[in-house]
Amino acid sequence: MLDEPTYRIRALHTEDTVTVYQAYRPEIGEPAARTGRFPGAWKRDRMTWIKPSFLWMMYRCGWGAKEGQETVLAVEIRRDGFEWALRNACLSHYQRGLHPDQATWKRQLRQAPARVQWDPERDLYLAALPYRSLQLGLAGEAAARYADEWTVAISDVTPLAREIHGLVRRGELEAAARLLPEERAYPAGEELLGHLMA
Repeated sequence: MLDEPTYRIRALHTEDTVTVYQAYRPEIGEPAARTGRFPGAWKRDRMTWIKPSFLWMMYRCGWGAKEGQETVLAVEIRRDGFEWALRNACLSHYQRGLHPDQATWKRQLRQAPARVQWDPERDLYLAALPYRSLQLGLAGEAAARYADEWTVAISDVTPLAREIHGLVRRGELEAAARLLPEERAYPAGEELLGHLMA
């Protein structure tokens, strides 16, 4: 991926949906996967971060081994919802040249129902790569719509995470790579990302 741009959304997606990843303690993750909906214990008034990159999620949750992140979920959401969140998002940090000034950025951040940060994408060893992966934070209206309107399906991919991790530990990288979700460039141009690229 030598020609990979610094900022690009790479995701498993269809014509109608995009898959994002989250990790929860089993009391939330297991009923979510079983019913396809987030349970009552899932707080709609808290910011929730969704990640289109499977390997970035593995980096964040330690392959499902970190406390409170033992159940890894693949959440299939509607593309129109995902794109609404991007259109209404604010970059999570001030960027000179992108924002007129810090006060304007702070005001936008307070008002935005979503925020974006770009973190280094990860390889199978979870080492940082030279290009970035999207993290999308949803709050308020965006979090409620994510849970109640945009979610199409929720799957428990913890067994997949463990299987891939086992192959990586044994040095079987080609076999591990074959099991990764097929994340392709998501068609998001200037209209969706222009205000979110540092």
